Parts: sequence; structure tokens; C-alpha cells
Amino acid sequence: MMILWHFPTAVALAGPPFRTDDPVPIGYRHSEVYLFSTGTRDDRGTSGVGPAVELNYGFQPDMMVHLIVPMAYDAPENGGSHFGYGDTEIGLKYRFVHETDLLPMIGTFPLVEIPTGDENEGLGNGKVQCFLPIWLQKDFGKWTTYGGGGYWINPGPENKNYWFSGILLQYAFSDSFYLGGEVFYQTADTVDGESSFGFNVGGGLPLVSGFQILFSAGRGLTNISTNQFSYYIALYRAF
Repeated sequence: MMILWHFPTAVALAGPPFRTDDPVPIGYRHSEVYLFSTGTRDDRGTSGVGPAVELNYGFQPDMMVHLIVPMAYDAPENGGSHFGYGDTEIGLKYRFVHETDLLPMIGTFPLVEIPTGDENEGLGNGKVQCFLPIWLQKDFGKWTTYGGGGYWINPGPENKNYWFSGILLQYAFSDSFYLGGEVFYQTADTVDGESSFGFNVGGGLPLVSGFQILFSAGRGLTNISTNQFSYYIALYRAF
């Protein structure tokens, strides 16, 4: 999944627990559920979502549908805090090239952000947003790297369309225990904004009965005022 969240306006998630996504859909007739929270601290305060639920279902081979239903929060340093339903995310992930000895796996994961959150209280964008990406992945034994990026259509006053890209490297100690890190780059998403570059580190830890804890944390490396600290934490189950 791609929950990337860009604050104070809610945007999508990526491949949890990271902002960079992969081209791998959940298996045919299988499902996965994430109960999660994610947020960012910037120079105006802290905002994010949680509790939120992500649901994915493989309704065709190499293809899955995607839904995120979030509660959102906005806690500015100067002003009152707000909590309520945020923007709803829907998507469709499709893998159109399988990995070979030479070629990486390739897929796409278009996302639509439906403006169900209250823009005036900092809980949503107020306009429909769309993300059009391409993602690639290659495995090397217990090492996996994936990355790519795409174009965000980002309407609204003072907003502008922008590009997002990222790359990740992770190591699997087992099927349910892995650690990794990513770097990502985003062009300016407002008319007076700046591009930004940042990182996250995190992974997945096994729990009982097939559950996992997914986590990541990081910050911006440039334009730091927009990402002083960010986090993602989830309880995950596939079935």
C-alpha cells in the first residue's frame, strides 16, 4: 500500500510502513488489513491520521483493490486541535511484468484521494487528488529493493501538481521479520513551496497468529520545516 501522508493536507500512503511503494499486489482471492496511525511534525504543529484502516483484496491475478478509511487529527502549536474523519483513499494495484533473472517486477498503483475530510479544520484537502505512479522491484536472496515514483494531481488554492519518487532497500530475516530504509524526493506541491528530500527506517516484526507490527520513523533532510519528524505504526494481518 502507498500511504504516503503529506501534511497538513492528507495525501496517500505508500508501501507500509514506508512512503515508497512496491509493485506486489496481495494474492488472488486473498486479503490484508492494516490498523494504523501515521503523522508528521512540522513547523506549525503535528498532523496525521489514526486510528485508520487499510483494506486490500486480490480480486484478479496480479490485481488488487485498495481502500483507506481514516480518522484524522490536526494539532497546530497556535490554535485549537481538531479530530474527525479524514480523506478517503481508493486505488487499484496492477502488476504487469513479473520478475525474471534479468528484469525487475513492474507495476502501477493509481490512487484517488476523495475529499471527505473537513478542509477548514485541517482534516482534508478539499479537492480530489490523484497519483499516477510506476513501481519496480528486484530481489537478491534475502535482500529486496524497490522504488519508482509518479505524478500527483493536486488541485486547490495555492497548490500545484508535483512529482514523488523513492527507493528502498530491506533485508528479510524471515517471512515476517524484516528491516529496511528508504530515501525519497518530492517536488514543491504549493506555488511558494520548495522541493524536499528525506528518509525513513523501519520494518516488520512478527506477533502471534499471523499478526505483524509494522513501523517506521524518519525526517526531512532538506526543507526540514515541513518534516521535522514522521512516523508510521500498524497492526497487520493477511489472510
